[in-house]
Amino acid sequence: MELTRRHVLAGAAGIATAPLLPAISANATAPMADKQAPSFYRYKVGDIEVNPIFDGSTTFALAESFIPNAKLDDVKAALDKAFLPQDKMTLLFTPLAIKMGGKVIVLDTGMGPDGFAASKGTNGQFQTNLIASGIPLEAVDTVVISHFHGDHINGLLNADGKLAFPNAEVLVPAVEWKYFMDDGEMSRAPEGRMQTVFKNARRVLEAGLNKKATPYEWGKEVVPGLLAMETPGHTPGHTSYVLSSGADKVFIQSDVTNHPALFVANPGWRAFFDQDAAMAEATRRRVYDMLAAEKMRVQGFHYPFPGLGNIVKEGSGYRLVPAQWSPVI
Repeated sequence: MELTRRHVLAGAAGIATAPLLPAISANATAPMADKQAPSFYRYKVGDIEVNPIFDGSTTFALAESFIPNAKLDDVKAALDKAFLPQDKMTLLFTPLAIKMGGKVIVLDTGMGPDGFAASKGTNGQFQTNLIASGIPLEAVDTVVISHFHGDHINGLLNADGKLAFPNAEVLVPAVEWKYFMDDGEMSRAPEGRMQTVFKNARRVLEAGLNKKATPYEWGKEVVPGLLAMETPGHTPGHTSYVLSSGADKVFIQSDVTNHPALFVANPGWRAFFDQDAAMAEATRRRVYDMLAAEKMRVQGFHYPFPGLGNIVKEGSGYRLVPAQWSPVI
């Protein structure tokens, strides 16, 4: 103790007799950041590399109409339990870039440059984050679309309304294509949100792509190793996937659920954007029973980034256990 005390006193005396050092300029410190770093992640499924690429988020005031069959107080309580604000809802978007067999497959495309402009950069980041991850837009061989909501198809186009992925074949669910390209179905769609969904699908797939899209069927591989799974309800042709390599696989759920704090924990809650809410709930319970029983990893488009985890059964609902972030692939 005495030795330590002598050293401390000697050091203090030395500082007291040393010439005054020039003040460190505040300009020498790192400036405050005004945005996040590009958001991408990587993990393996067997020999396949999966790249979740964050597109961003959208936030809106929480209203009773968001989940019509749940009490607003119960929804607020679920948000509070997850340490989320109770007066607003933030939805997250994470498309995928998959490297397999020497090819790059993009699965869903985010809100696109129009979303970026409208949200002042809060979403529509997929294309720039994809480039930041080391994948040029020209390197994409195939784009697979799960369903025709704007947060999944708008990124097919660039800011000029032309193809964002000029060398890619675009693959779409056959059931979804038949429904949304049917003029009779469009004429019968209710005014408001559903008419908007139809018109946006026509804008992107007719005006933008000139209908240059190839329909695929459920129960078959869209590309080798990517099996299309029938998960309707959210939309008539809503599709999920099993991505597999050897004995390893992951379930890419698309929009079977939205934010897990609400819809994984409460699978009976029916969001306003589920076109056939009863069918969507039945699909959700069927898929989540399977995921829990098989302990299969799941990748969620609307899960907190990077969206990978496992599902466990908990009471009358389920719980998402996020995968541990790994510094290596």
